Amino acid sequence: MKSLDSEAAVWVRSISRLRLAVYIMTPSMRLALWIFLASSLYAAPTGEALFQTNCAPCHGPKGDGGKGSNLAVRRLPRAPDDAALANIIATGIPGTQMPGTRMTAAQSADLVAFVRTLGRSASSQAPGDRANGEKLFWSKGNCGGCHTVGPRGGHLGPDLTTIGEKRSPSHLRTSLLDPQAEVPENFAFYRKVIYAPDNYLRVRATTQDGKQITGTRINEDTFTIQLRDDSDKIYSFRKSELRELHEDWGKSPMPTFRGLLSESELTDVVAYLSSLQGAP
Repeated sequence: MKSLDSEAAVWVRSISRLRLAVYIMTPSMRLALWIFLASSLYAAPTGEALFQTNCAPCHGPKGDGGKGSNLAVRRLPRAPDDAALANIIATGIPGTQMPGTRMTAAQSADLVAFVRTLGRSASSQAPGDRANGEKLFWSKGNCGGCHTVGPRGGHLGPDLTTIGEKRSPSHLRTSLLDPQAEVPENFAFYRKVIYAPDNYLRVRATTQDGKQITGTRINEDTFTIQLRDDSDKIYSFRKSELRELHEDWGKSPMPTFRGLLSESELTDVVAYLSSLQGAP
């Protein structure tokens, strides 16, 4: 008990001395002390902390993609240098899901530096037989009927030539099993400005004479719309000339592969898609 009393007495004397020291300080000395204490208590967030707060919800905690693009790649097509990446962080990418983010120049520099480390990390190869996945892609899955890989394939769906550097294997798997769950936000609601091919939308148009055309929107503005039908024929209409125009916002024309592909076949197709990273 005496020991506790003596320790309390020491604390009381120390606090009293500290209060006396602060009291006899000049105003400038007090300001310097408070600045020192405040800086000691507050540590600026690191690039990694900024990433987890602002980027991970879309790009994944490891940057390997999700709703947003895969950042753990050797090159970022839209950000070949640090200045371009900083500009994207600040202003976003119009017509896509990428918003601008407000932060200081120092925070932006820290975030850019961290994002660059993601691409230098050793990337793990998706499991599965890529060669068999490629065969399934063009045959049993008939994915090439809608999607392009290099010079080959259809044009109704997004170009998949570089999909492996944009999306993680887990995201690709979900897209194959439940396409509706992976509809991008810019594919789910109206945008005044459309940047093809970022916006894929299924459209049904009826002309004044009753002809119905169903296809994928290529471009659209206030007065006109251009679309490509399932036979790859392109149409351009003035909206005022159409009897009806229906746009399936929030819906994907892509079918599910659940039940069509076995578990091993699905793994092989994901392995093939993950390997599609454009020219080396």
